Amino acid sequence: MNDRPNIVYVHSHDTGRQVQPYGHQVLTPNIQLLADQGITFRRAFCAAPTCSGSRAALLTGQHCHNNGMTGLAHRGWKLNDYSQHLVHPLKAAGYNTILVGEQHISRDPHVIGYDEVIELSDNYAKRVAPSALEALRRTSEPFFMSVGFFETHRDFAAPTSVRDSLYSLPPSNLPDTAETRSDMAAFKESVRSLDQGIGALLNGLHASGVADRTLVICTTDHGLAFPKAKATLYDEGIGVMLLMRGPDGFSGGKVIDSMVSHLDLYPTICDLAGVPHPGFLQGRSLMPLVRGEMAELHDELFSEVTYHAAYEPQRAVRTNRWKYIRRFGSRKKPVLANCDDSATKELLISMGWGEREVAREQLFDLYLDPEEENNLAGDPSSADVLVDMRRRLDRWMEETDDPIRLGPIPPPPGAEVNDPDQISPDEPLTVIPG
Repeated sequence: MNDRPNIVYVHSHDTGRQVQPYGHQVLTPNIQLLADQGITFRRAFCAAPTCSGSRAALLTGQHCHNNGMTGLAHRGWKLNDYSQHLVHPLKAAGYNTILVGEQHISRDPHVIGYDEVIELSDNYAKRVAPSALEALRRTSEPFFMSVGFFETHRDFAAPTSVRDSLYSLPPSNLPDTAETRSDMAAFKESVRSLDQGIGALLNGLHASGVADRTLVICTTDHGLAFPKAKATLYDEGIGVMLLMRGPDGFSGGKVIDSMVSHLDLYPTICDLAGVPHPGFLQGRSLMPLVRGEMAELHDELFSEVTYHAAYEPQRAVRTNRWKYIRRFGSRKKPVLANCDDSATKELLISMGWGEREVAREQLFDLYLDPEEENNLAGDPSSADVLVDMRRRLDRWMEETDDPIRLGPIPPPPGAEVNDPDQISPDEPLTVIPG
């Protein structure tokens, strides 16, 4: 029998950490089962809080300004080199590779390099899960299967629970109002659908007899599609669920508190599959953490945004205690088109959110200010920390040859973008000539 694990990469849209294993009142029994049987990474972060950027970073092991995905694939962005995608070294090592459902790194999924692409009419769990189960029944081992669910992207499902609509607590960085409670109730309805899809997949692995030799990686691209989360560099934007269950130590219901990045998954999978690390990788294998050989993997993590719906370039560095965010360009107000439309967004706009200035530099003490509300960039008592965090970010941008250092980053020819002054991502788009 092959001693290399099968790998099932399960991913969702916009779920953040709003699931049961992270202590939230969002019932997700199947995701909880993964936590009970595997490892929960409590402080996992994406490399970019945008749908395509996050996935591209995870699947190439590189930051977005290095892999090319500085915008959204369905709006015209591409990877610089699809041969750097994780499936290529796995295929060379003898893995059968299958794509089921959402992928969001190419308009044409066939260019990525999977042996098999299962195309569906939509990527909701009710269609993705049965298709993944059918693929499991006929796929030989070892295999790598990407299973992407559209949930919990907006638009959310309509709430079916009166109790949820009345009592759901919105994220702690948002006001508790009838609008935000109703919005959160709709999210919870969508996450139930996601959890059911994951449960069907887990049951299929068990029924097919391969669960014990399959590593399940369950994560999401970035934070919730709410204001101050998705497409921002606050922890509500870059914090993600990450649960892993399988052989080689991914068992026992353990919790790991060390900061980890989506960039760390590519080298981890290489280690488990017996594949050499490509030279372009920018993360570190999780295996020393999993084996208990070290308590901390990173002193600092970096994340970035360049384009989402509109241009809003930002970079951030996070340590255990501190977060430093730098905005580029002259714009001082929020780019509202980068926030998905919702009742919560409408409420905040009505309260003047769109007119509030955003500081060019933000520094937060994540222990004393976990909501990231008190900007210490101008506080003399934090001046030494600010200098240190600036230097960390500057060093990373130089080492990774970040083009934002040289000025504005233009969109590629044919890309579709919103104007930064627009309110909604659904407003008319500008198509870049080319």
